[in-house]
Amino acid sequence: MTPSSILVAVVALEHVAFFVLESFLFKTPLGLKVFKLTPAAAEACAVFAANQGVYNAFLAAGLVWGLCAAPEAALSIKTFFLACVVVAGLVGGATASRGIFFVQALPALLAFLLLRAGR
Repeated sequence: MTPSSILVAVVALEHVAFFVLESFLFKTPLGLKVFKLTPAAAEACAVFAANQGVYNAFLAAGLVWGLCAAPEAALSIKTFFLACVVVAGLVGGATASRGIFFVQALPALLAFLLLRAGR
């Protein structure tokens, strides 16, 4: 497995974790801590978080698809889904929390650059 594929797999696993956290654990003590919310605030926006979690699951699925795809399709698939993650991470970092840039956008950007460099 190439370094870029390992990093793509890490990004995919991150998005599976985001999906679980946002869709199932959002109102738990872990979710409250991660998102720095009160129980009332979490209750008020839990439906939105669950929807966001599903989008993260789709990003993870696309990255796994790219890892499993035939070589002639894999580069395009991984490039597209990594670009989606980078954009989502930039938007989240600019609007919600700077930490999103480092947790989401930066690993995807590194994977994207390694992938495009052929490594």
